[in-house]
Amino acid sequence: MTRMRAMLASLMLLSPVAAVAAEDPVTTFVLDNGMQVVVVEDHRAPVVQHMVWYRAGSADEPIGASGVAHFLEHLLFKATDTLEAGELSATVAANGGRDNAFTSYDYTAYFQRIAADRLELMMRMESDRMRNIRLTLENIETERDVIIEERNQRTENSASALFSEQMRAVQYHNHRYGVPVIGWMHEMRTLDIDDALAFYEIYYSPNNAILVVSGDVTPEGVKELADKYYGVIPSNPDLPTRSRSEEPPQTAERRLVFRDARVAQPYVSRSYLAPERDSGSQEEAAALTLLAEVLGGGTTSYLTEKLQFDTQTVVYSSVYYRGTSLDDTTFNMIVVPAPGVTLQEAEDAMDAAVAQFMEEGVDPEQLDRLKKQMRAQQIYARDNVDGIAQRYGTALTTGLTVDDVKAWPEILQAVTPEDIMAAAEKVIVRKTSVTGWLVRDEETGK
Repeated sequence: MTRMRAMLASLMLLSPVAAVAAEDPVTTFVLDNGMQVVVVEDHRAPVVQHMVWYRAGSADEPIGASGVAHFLEHLLFKATDTLEAGELSATVAANGGRDNAFTSYDYTAYFQRIAADRLELMMRMESDRMRNIRLTLENIETERDVIIEERNQRTENSASALFSEQMRAVQYHNHRYGVPVIGWMHEMRTLDIDDALAFYEIYYSPNNAILVVSGDVTPEGVKELADKYYGVIPSNPDLPTRSRSEEPPQTAERRLVFRDARVAQPYVSRSYLAPERDSGSQEEAAALTLLAEVLGGGTTSYLTEKLQFDTQTVVYSSVYYRGTSLDDTTFNMIVVPAPGVTLQEAEDAMDAAVAQFMEEGVDPEQLDRLKKQMRAQQIYARDNVDGIAQRYGTALTTGLTVDDVKAWPEILQAVTPEDIMAAAEKVIVRKTSVTGWLVRDEETGK
């Protein structure tokens, strides 16, 4: 038994080193029509994740048609020239798989997770709806009602969701990131077949798409199928350059109070405009990623220690930063006051703790622990074919490259305390911030 424990201990020490040394086996190529293909091999299980990503999300919508990207995502589950409405999902389920789709600000993606020997069937169906969607007025009316009900359930019926929506709207003066992905209700109600088809005709083309296949496949096998099903679709010669309204300099901090009788737990939210991850220059985003972890990434973070344990002014604190974005993103903080503590007192305590952190700097030992935790998370993430495909798809639709994705773990490991503090000095600036209070109706500070 003692010898067995020793062997297991040795394996535990050696495995992470081996896993770190081995990169994701990624192959990438471009079809003749401009469609980019990424293949990530993992032969440990006979499973495949097949994803098609379009470089078009809600931030690419025309003014006055908010929600059309998400609306179109729903409509692609209707009929095509060869498939009846709902047949694609039914076929996936009948073959033991699952499928879905999602829309964000910068992309729309469709996926199927299924047995590897069903990949050709998935490509045949997915390529069909890339260009052969068949919409009817009845489809439009039905799905418009569906997305309106979705907004009612997820946003209108949630005080915190409405609050977050208002925070983003105030954060961005001019950029479409200030418009909700699902759309504004008054514009969603006017979406019609012309809006959907116009967006589809512009953006749903192979030269605006990325095919990501991860799992039990080979690059040669994927290329053969991709050429057969996607490669025959003509590219769109009129695909516009991806350009958006730029955010002007932000020179004044903003505040809002959102009151709602349904609020069970009031809290304070703060967002700062922050740079995104840029291709070939990810160091600042890496520093911000670690800054968020150091400040408020868990039970050992700086704000947790100061606000929850030392002063006991809050019962929850969090800091987060999502750098994978085509344009400027946000750096966010949230604190939930303890019983008997007002929102003003909680906000003041948060500001005092952040100011103290800016003076003290980063604890090198804490940073070293966080880096080791991130390294472990990245190793374990290689066991998830869904997550691997999503990581590459998200990156490539927001301006990054396969090389950027591969380089990211080591860039994180190279971040120094000085890098983190330089990023903090640049981003934690009140003139680019929005501070919001979510309170129960008629309350002002409790």
